Amino acid sequence: MPYEIENKFVIAVASSALFDLSESDRVYQVEGEDKYRAYQREHENDVLQQGVAFPLIKRLLGMNGTSPDDQLVEVVLLSRNDPDTGLRVFKTIEHYGLPISRAAFVTGNNPVKYMNAFNATLFLSANPQDVQEAVKEGFPAGCIYPSDYQDNEEDAELRLAFDFDGIIADDSAERVFQEGKVLNQFHQHERMKAAIPLPAGPIFRFFKEISKLQKKELEKAKKDTDYKPKIRIGIATARNAPAHERVITTLREQDIRVDEAFFLGGIDKSRVLKEFRPHIFFDDQVSHIASVARHFPCVHVPFGVANDQSNEKNETQTYEVQQGGNDHESRSQ
Repeated sequence: MPYEIENKFVIAVASSALFDLSESDRVYQVEGEDKYRAYQREHENDVLQQGVAFPLIKRLLGMNGTSPDDQLVEVVLLSRNDPDTGLRVFKTIEHYGLPISRAAFVTGNNPVKYMNAFNATLFLSANPQDVQEAVKEGFPAGCIYPSDYQDNEEDAELRLAFDFDGIIADDSAERVFQEGKVLNQFHQHERMKAAIPLPAGPIFRFFKEISKLQKKELEKAKKDTDYKPKIRIGIATARNAPAHERVITTLREQDIRVDEAFFLGGIDKSRVLKEFRPHIFFDDQVSHIASVARHFPCVHVPFGVANDQSNEKNETQTYEVQQGGNDHESRSQ
């Protein structure tokens, strides 16, 4: 009987997002592919350090129960490696006790084309080019941003934070602001359209599916008063009143609840996210992520007008320098 992957909440992750591959990438960059392959075999049993997406993946998988009917979350590895060099990653997965058993190794190619085959709601990678290609093709994808975050928490709660425009919603409202650069005009525009939901953004499918998973958690808590729901969802947006109403309209249209919403009106998002303490934060602008990533895992989604402007090249270059060659997958073969 076929495994019904279409009934699962699936996340696709590159090994570069799940683990720190900086040392093996250094070998590849400095000494070439043959030395890299020899290095990976020599260190096959050496455990890789946790990467930026590890806290998210660990907590998502921790929501699965013990019975077959309670296995709601599936994580699939999509890797540019070949099976030989990728063996170290699977051994590291086993070391950390992560129930990840399915993978696609595509030997230097962009694996994102297999997202639909695995029913993936999101693809995370440290490879900016792969993510940009995925987003342009309409796949929900994000590039992990370098972070020194250490996951030392013992509880199983998963906190996710999202920007709104260019993430949950598309960039149509953002374009109004970018074209005029006049805040009053933007507020007037959004006040007029307050009752009209915004179209879906690049990460909307993941956002909606995580909301469904949260609803199941809440239903479980109603039946079992000793059970504590594990998912907490927050929105941190540069919008403020009166532009906040359209956010609420959009969420209502989709019957989605969030636990916390911050309408910041230009206040640095890190100020509130330090209190929310997300295990992952999604934003479409590198300038918004930089301060947050010092404290928490972040994902850049290269979508829309915020990434089409003339400063996109400079921001991307800065981002790749900060990335520090964190993934041999982004360059090899």
